[in-house]
Amino acid sequence: MTYDIAIVGAGIVGLATARALAERSPGARLVLLEKEREIAQHQTGHNSGVIHSGIYYKPGSYKARLCVEGVRLMKAFCEKQGIAVETCGKVIIATSQAEVPRLQTLYERGVANGVPGVALIDLGRLKELEPHANAVAAIHSPQTAIVDYGLVSQAFARDLLAGGAVIERGFAVASITRAAAELRLGTGDGRVITARRLVNCAGLYSDVIARLAGATTDVQIVPFRGEYYMIRPERHDLVRGLIYPVPDPEFPFLGVHFTRTIHGEVEAGPNAVLAFGREGYRWSHVRPAELARTLAFPGVWRMAGKYWQTGAYEVYRSLSKAAFVKALQRLLPALRADDIHPGGSGVRAQAVTRAGALVDDFRIVESADAIHVLNAPSPGATASLAIGRHIAGLAAETFQLR
Repeated sequence: MTYDIAIVGAGIVGLATARALAERSPGARLVLLEKEREIAQHQTGHNSGVIHSGIYYKPGSYKARLCVEGVRLMKAFCEKQGIAVETCGKVIIATSQAEVPRLQTLYERGVANGVPGVALIDLGRLKELEPHANAVAAIHSPQTAIVDYGLVSQAFARDLLAGGAVIERGFAVASITRAAAELRLGTGDGRVITARRLVNCAGLYSDVIARLAGATTDVQIVPFRGEYYMIRPERHDLVRGLIYPVPDPEFPFLGVHFTRTIHGEVEAGPNAVLAFGREGYRWSHVRPAELARTLAFPGVWRMAGKYWQTGAYEVYRSLSKAAFVKALQRLLPALRADDIHPGGSGVRAQAVTRAGALVDDFRIVESADAIHVLNAPSPGATASLAIGRHIAGLAAETFQLR
């Protein structure tokens, strides 16, 4: 059978996109191609579970528009499905006077983006919310929430299967060819699926799939590993909700922070270090061919030239618990080294241009028979339903869907 649309990647963005395509074109024959045996195993499955409110993003950007819409859609979906969501709120804190102007800019962005309830708060209010936090100024985002995105992804998959979509597991796309107005997507072991159109939501391998499909792009995915520590249960009282620093505007990472999870844990992190493979969750996880391709990309060296000091510090902090603790103590001085123990890690698919720029916004590239999502890091999970709707709208026009 030839499918109308093949979606590569059954992470949360791929699943949400397939769901939106099914809603937009109920008669379309859809297949999701997932290289793992289970869905949502990589960026989605290693996500800390925050439903971001939309404070950080430049007004008018994809991230700003789709995050704010995505919050509304995600909370409504979870309520309908009976998936637990805790609206615990978040504080973003400036720990020095030098950070206050950047905090003010974040507040203005939050207001411009329509983030509900966002407010600059005084230190008295901060102490009511987070008694142990250290700050000279703060923002409160009361509608920031937490959820289990793995459970959300499973609910998306159930909806898709009930509607007649097919999920092919263990299907790692290794080749894409065109013949008679069809795309033939093949695996290394000879399995082939044909489809008229392609939507690429392959996350850490999105640029690889794009090149297999013949797309022209100036970006390459560079994997950054984020490592977490966990706060011991007897010290969970140090953190009531979410505590974040003021991020570096030159670097599209939020800095180490404290996150309560929907399962009652408290995470501290993540850092951001170059991974030695697209799925390099540990220092020991090295994929020589992937690392060689990363290092052969000129944008990586141009990026390194700009950010070598930050990168060196991230490596040092990864290898030194004392350095990690010191960074956390800027936000929470009462934290002690023996209050935390090593936790998990995730790998962020960060698009980098040939000029060495870290792509800060979502990037979606279209052609006559394919749409490629080439950059969808945080808040990609929060915005997934809105991203899906956006791609379904593009597909209706580009693919001339009924």
